[in-house]
Amino acid sequence: MLTTAEILKKVRELEIKSKRLTRHLFTGEYHSAFKGRGMSFREVREYAAGDDIRFIDWNVSARFNHPFSKLFEEERELTVILLVDVSASSLFGTVHARKKDLITEVCAVLAFSAINNNDKVGVIFFSDKVEAYVAPKKGREHVLYIVRQLLSIEPKRKGTNLSEAIRFLTRSARQNAIVFLLSDFLDGSGSPAAEAGQGAQGRGAPPVRRERSREPAFEEALKVAGKKHDVIGIKVYDKMDMQLPAIGMIEAEDAETGGRYWVDTSDYLVRSNYQQYFFNQTEQCKTIFQKAGCDLLHLRTDEDYVKILQRFFVGRRRPG
Repeated sequence: MLTTAEILKKVRELEIKSKRLTRHLFTGEYHSAFKGRGMSFREVREYAAGDDIRFIDWNVSARFNHPFSKLFEEERELTVILLVDVSASSLFGTVHARKKDLITEVCAVLAFSAINNNDKVGVIFFSDKVEAYVAPKKGREHVLYIVRQLLSIEPKRKGTNLSEAIRFLTRSARQNAIVFLLSDFLDGSGSPAAEAGQGAQGRGAPPVRRERSREPAFEEALKVAGKKHDVIGIKVYDKMDMQLPAIGMIEAEDAETGGRYWVDTSDYLVRSNYQQYFFNQTEQCKTIFQKAGCDLLHLRTDEDYVKILQRFFVGRRRPG
């Protein structure tokens, strides 16, 4: 657990880095990527060729005996909600950083991008239950408080329940929001190492049988949330989530359930099963997000998340 001094130091470091990225890399791109809440009336002016006749103000036109058009502008204020997975699996990391570290940094960048655009930011922390909720507000002090929470939160539970978190979002966020859901999306679907371990039965490892849901439980909850909010999933994973090293027989422990099992990593079939499990789970998540009309990004702990976010913002730019 970090000390108060360590937390304050990391908050300052994240603020400096996030502001630099926001200023130099995301200027205008965040603003262009997301729509405002709607259109509000600004003023009337004399009708000009090409104006939409549906926006002629007939009362003003009759008064001055000349056509006038209504002008509208987009209400730019947005509400951004960070839906953050703090389950035990987020503490895993083998190459550059833990998944939690990457999630924290990405959240800081998104939060500072939002307040630079004068938007509100809130956070929902979840494991297999909602651990904490920070209501959306504006301002630098509020974002610094969010960053401190990201660094210091100690979840009471270890598991993951995406469905519960998304349902809480639907209940608590009354206005349309931009929602970033950051997780490894390992939602009670069994351990990939345990599943792979079944391929090692002939090599001295005991069979491991784990119940696994056919479809992740969050599918229906995401469909409901996606109808109201602009939901962007960010799947954060470690290189070893995808590929096991060939280092012989190892005893593994499931971070969320505490289950222990033996896996023979020298067995090609075990490593192949492990990798295929990751690809299947990733494809399943992609399909679920597509069906819900939501976007899904993939961030690996040893990759440059800045380029991925920037590419995403640019890709969502609206014409004009």
